[in-house]
Amino acid sequence: MGRLSMATRKELTAAVSERYRASTRAEKARILDEFVVITGFHRKHAMRLLRRGKGPFSGRRARPRIYDEAERNALILLWEASDRVCGKRLKALLPVLLEAMERHGHFDLAPEIRSKLLAMSAATIDRTLGPIRAGLGRPRRRPAALALRRSIPIRTSADWDDPAPGFVEADLVAHSGPSARGSFIQTLVLTDIATGWTECAPLLVREQTLLSTVLTELRKQLPFALLGLDTDNDTVFMNETLKDYCDAANIVFTRCRPYRKNDQAFVEQKNGAVVRRMVGYRRFEGLEAATLLAKLYRSARLFVNFFQPSFKLIAKQRDGARVRKTYSPPATPHHRLVADARTSDAVRSRLQEIYAGLDPVLLLRDIRAMQERLAALADTSPAVRPDGAAQPIDLFLATLRTAWKDGAIRPTDRPIVKAKRGRRRPDPLVKATADLRHWFEAEPWRTGSELLSRLQAEYPGDYPDKLLRTLQRRLKVWRSEQADALLFGPLNKEPPILEIARPH
Repeated sequence: MGRLSMATRKELTAAVSERYRASTRAEKARILDEFVVITGFHRKHAMRLLRRGKGPFSGRRARPRIYDEAERNALILLWEASDRVCGKRLKALLPVLLEAMERHGHFDLAPEIRSKLLAMSAATIDRTLGPIRAGLGRPRRRPAALALRRSIPIRTSADWDDPAPGFVEADLVAHSGPSARGSFIQTLVLTDIATGWTECAPLLVREQTLLSTVLTELRKQLPFALLGLDTDNDTVFMNETLKDYCDAANIVFTRCRPYRKNDQAFVEQKNGAVVRRMVGYRRFEGLEAATLLAKLYRSARLFVNFFQPSFKLIAKQRDGARVRKTYSPPATPHHRLVADARTSDAVRSRLQEIYAGLDPVLLLRDIRAMQERLAALADTSPAVRPDGAAQPIDLFLATLRTAWKDGAIRPTDRPIVKAKRGRRRPDPLVKATADLRHWFEAEPWRTGSELLSRLQAEYPGDYPDKLLRTLQRRLKVWRSEQADALLFGPLNKEPPILEIARPH
């Protein structure tokens, strides 16, 4: 007879024990014989099981309690005195800490409690302090389940061996601005390994179901079927929702190694070259910003994939500390996709139709218009935002000839205009400003100390000597304004005399 499983033995014990306890002595002997033959238990062990009516090893014997409330309270005090170190470090620190606290009169433990604390293991310390630590500090973001992460294979940058178009890397770019607090928009970026074809779409919130919906829309825009999806270990990707989505669509789902951004070098490069270059680093939140980003990406995807050549790394050779990299000639994703032998004729024909109808200047004008509106949305209040109407194409083309003179032409690249900080303290010269200005205009050669002496004579006791620096700064501003008026006055006046002669 084969060996019964533990679950089967438990069920058999529960079924036989009730009949065994209600039987006579002779019947118990017969039932016990049958039970021993079936289970293979020792006769004495079988008798004990049938008497109490529980299966084998159904419960652990309660261990005697070693550490009571006194030891727990003392341990909490020592843990706080150690600045809340972990159990392993606290275990090593306990003899030193106890001795120091007793030496300075902070502790007076009974000998039995002291010996128990010193004998406590690091695991017991962590287990005792566990409920206390759970209610302290900020809650940590729950990582993806270990079993789920293990079910998704790892792919490094060296594992890409000339894949067919359709294997993409995915990443999120946060538009949080200088602060990551609150809710803000993120951009989902897909980059094809073989061709560099890049698709972008805004995510209003970080949510796995929304990400799957946006991924479905991006798949409709791709000129090829999505065959593989490689992501980082962010929880917005590492979840059952996206894994089931990829399984249902026959998409190979892989991930990079944790904290190894070079494993996703293709999409990381596009994060800067496409998203940050187009959108910048401002904070965007809300439905209006998401709508503008979607419109921007609608034009940017055609401009980038059809009119933006890029290099592609084809070989890398290490010579000691030096790494020699070989790149292919620059080409657009459109050209790489058309030149790939694995691209079907139908896809080539469709791409050629799209390319024939594209005007790069019109696309760039639409991109600039959306960038202007995005920058205005992030920097100004709703009451003073421009309407963002696109320029006529001929006027926009004319501005391109001299755009280089203005420096940064993308509105999202321009520095954020900050309000000028006003005066924080009351102006100590506010009562005498009109007199000071009149004296300065009459005798502009007067120094600050001379004007302060006259001010103290006119207003005795009101203006101490410590206001000299304030008055000198005021004179500096007035002299600058006077010089600007002389240099940039009306053109029909006589040439200004820049030097003001001081009378002898």
